[in-house]
Amino acid sequence: MTSPLERMELYRQESKRLIGIKYEDFMTLVALAEKRHLEKQSEIEKRKIRLIASGGGCKAGMTPKEGVCLCLVDLKEKPTFEVLGLLFDVSRTKANNAFNYWLEILREILAVSQIEEAKKDEQKYQEPCEGLSEYELIIDSAEQAIERPADYQEQKKYYSGNKKIHTLKNQFIVLPGGEDIVDISIVELGKISDITLFRNNRQNLDAK
Repeated sequence: MTSPLERMELYRQESKRLIGIKYEDFMTLVALAEKRHLEKQSEIEKRKIRLIASGGGCKAGMTPKEGVCLCLVDLKEKPTFEVLGLLFDVSRTKANNAFNYWLEILREILAVSQIEEAKKDEQKYQEPCEGLSEYELIIDSAEQAIERPADYQEQKKYYSGNKKIHTLKNQFIVLPGGEDIVDISIVELGKISDITLFRNNRQNLDAK
């Protein structure tokens, strides 16, 4: 089976259909993600007490290009981790771990919303919060099916009463007409209702 990355590299014009962005933009994203990945690995190396020589032990299961591609395919198509693993020839556990690892890196290198970008500067944070009071915002949620957890208590956390399956929930707050993303909440528990998720994150929109 040809993986999404292999197909994209053979037919670069299909990049947008497969992952939602152009191949050139994908490679730019990979370069930024790889830089952050190496920084994180360097930080880990400095903190840990080494028991074996550098270069020993388990090797990374995915290259940055594969990891970013897997993450983007998941975000765009929302397959189960079992299907995602089949697409990239890894187990569903490795697909799950890779998705969460590279998603964290993408969140670190990209500002996903006006609010998240503004939070880096307290003074700038006040400006969008005050300005947003003049708009009626549009709020919508999307759910991503996941494998049913083995543990019963974990199952209850992820079970969506709306979809009748186990899911992760993402919520988006945008300006009227969808001109810009105001705020976003991702990978939330499926059992959380849309209104509860909004209430839990509403403080992000309040001027301090």
